[in-house]
Amino acid sequence: MRVMWFVGGFHWMTVKGRRALPAEAPILTLAPHSSYFDAIPVTMTMASIVMKAESKDIPLWGTLIKFIRPVFVSRSDQDSRKKTVEEIKRRAHSGGEWPQIMIFPEGTCTNRSCLITFKPGAFIPAVPVQPVVIRYPNKLDSITWTWQGPGAFEILWLTLCQLHNRFVVEFLPIYTPSEEEKKNPALYAINVRRVLAKALGVPITDYSFEDCQLAMAEGQLRLPVDTCLLEFSKLARRLGLKPRNTEKVLQDYVNRARKLEGQKLDLDDFAQFLDVPVSEMLRDMFSLFDEHEDNCMDIREYVIALSVICRPAKTLETMKLAFKMFEAEEDGAITEMELAVILKTALGVTHLSVSRLFTAIDPEDTGKITFDKFRCFVEQHPDISEEYLYAENAGLSSGSCHVHHTESSLSSRKLRGTANKKTANGICPDFSPKDHDGTIDGLFKKHN
Repeated sequence: MRVMWFVGGFHWMTVKGRRALPAEAPILTLAPHSSYFDAIPVTMTMASIVMKAESKDIPLWGTLIKFIRPVFVSRSDQDSRKKTVEEIKRRAHSGGEWPQIMIFPEGTCTNRSCLITFKPGAFIPAVPVQPVVIRYPNKLDSITWTWQGPGAFEILWLTLCQLHNRFVVEFLPIYTPSEEEKKNPALYAINVRRVLAKALGVPITDYSFEDCQLAMAEGQLRLPVDTCLLEFSKLARRLGLKPRNTEKVLQDYVNRARKLEGQKLDLDDFAQFLDVPVSEMLRDMFSLFDEHEDNCMDIREYVIALSVICRPAKTLETMKLAFKMFEAEEDGAITEMELAVILKTALGVTHLSVSRLFTAIDPEDTGKITFDKFRCFVEQHPDISEEYLYAENAGLSSGSCHVHHTESSLSSRKLRGTANKKTANGICPDFSPKDHDGTIDGLFKKHN
């Protein structure tokens, strides 16, 4: 492996700091993860990694991989994630008998301009970890390999075209979790991420890879730039409200919501509906649906938003679900006002005029439309967002990576973007903690 890196232009490796012993820190957390060249520290340390089980069947490479005794994850096994966490915990608590486990907590490749949300897997064992920083201080970045951009072979070719490629790995001091962090892996992950971000000199963001997928999903209704669904997705993830059995859970929510017949819920009722305790994060989520700031919400809007973030490309499935909750029993139809509520929630916007769209779907001027009419119209007009929604509503656009974070509201408050121009990484505004005269407003508190 060392010869292979040398041939690829990595003639020497710069190592800073001291690598901890397995008994001192059973887990190494590396960031940022930006390239398949991040395998360099694995071959330098011979630490174990978490990887898909199919990799061990690759000729030659699979044999080499077995030498570092990785933790294999099987995509075909529904209980694989649980088994992987248990195996990591078992090795982490072995007292140094197993090699250290090297984990990239971002869970995907980014372009190194910020640190995205860390996944909790490395922090669930509640043992000390050693943060490790990776840098490629080359004048020309031919290293970065993200989910949107040049392919692997193009990256490899450009890297080989450089005479020398610099690589720096820095082992930071061991991070020992507090009692509170041991009980809360998400908090532990957040605090370790801050240490790594400070060492790298980059901002942090609570966006994740799933949020980027949501923002760029190619459904019948593309999400606009200023969508509050990203805020909702972040809170749902941190509250553990994203269901594994999505279809079953959504149908259960739909049936329960229909029985309420549009009855408004307060915060306690909302917590009871979701079967979760009242918390500050739940208050933040509740405020997203508190349209008139009267401490009431329509649970149907929550179900629609949850459907969108769980299956962003299946717009018609979400609309079918929404029609089922709003439709009248006698004719299975909804009004223009109800369609506006559905679309505002499904798109995560504040003000949305649907008059032109409703008139086009209802040429007979009956004042009501059914889901079948809506579906037929969408099939005949696949670009209804651009033709009937965004064209009529100033300030809305779709198909962009640039996401403006917004003040809490999926319904009627004014949007207030925290970033007015495209940031360095093209997606995430800078949410690094900053002091504002000793006070933190409600919006900033959510970002922190």
